[in-house]
Amino acid sequence: MLVPLLESGLRIEGFDSSDEMLAYCEAECRQRGLRAGLSRQSFEDFSYETRFSAIILPAGSFQLITDGAAAAAVLRRFHDHLAPGGRLIVDLDPIGCFLAGGTSVRSWVTGDGDLLTLNDQHVETCYIAQTTLSHLRYEHWREGSLVRSELDLFKLRWWGVDEFSMALLAAGCAEVEVSGNYEHGRAPREGDAIISFEATRGAG
Repeated sequence: MLVPLLESGLRIEGFDSSDEMLAYCEAECRQRGLRAGLSRQSFEDFSYETRFSAIILPAGSFQLITDGAAAAAVLRRFHDHLAPGGRLIVDLDPIGCFLAGGTSVRSWVTGDGDLLTLNDQHVETCYIAQTTLSHLRYEHWREGSLVRSELDLFKLRWWGVDEFSMALLAAGCAEVEVSGNYEHGRAPREGDAIISFEATRGAG
């Protein structure tokens, strides 16, 4: 997301809590001759001196904040970092993606011919907290033998469309527009793969 915005000529700042992910992003920018303004920060403690005309949280990353009170505080923090008239743009996965359950497997072949697999197994749904827990097992195979395996406990929170719109208004945003499947201005429908929220800070 950051690279094409830089390539289009926009001034971008980005942060992540992972040094490894920041290093990947910096490498991609260097390959393209781009200068990335990156820093190691988290949702809960990020801070900038400047105020932004837009803040973007793509690909459902906001749903990594699984505590409702913490999520509300982060939304207020984003709102406070917007310039008057600035926009907060957030992508969320629809609830149906969380309640489907089951197991999925994806695989990739490396340039050296090794096989990488990702097993995603849904193990828990908490309807009170609106969270799901999945076990993500990453495996590295070479010539039929397992070289390395890692397990990630992956927890996400789901939001209703009206619920999240009200959370944005409660954070101080003046108005909220909701779109389905990246069709700006088209209200979400059943079966949409992504729901986008665009909230505007007031002039005050």
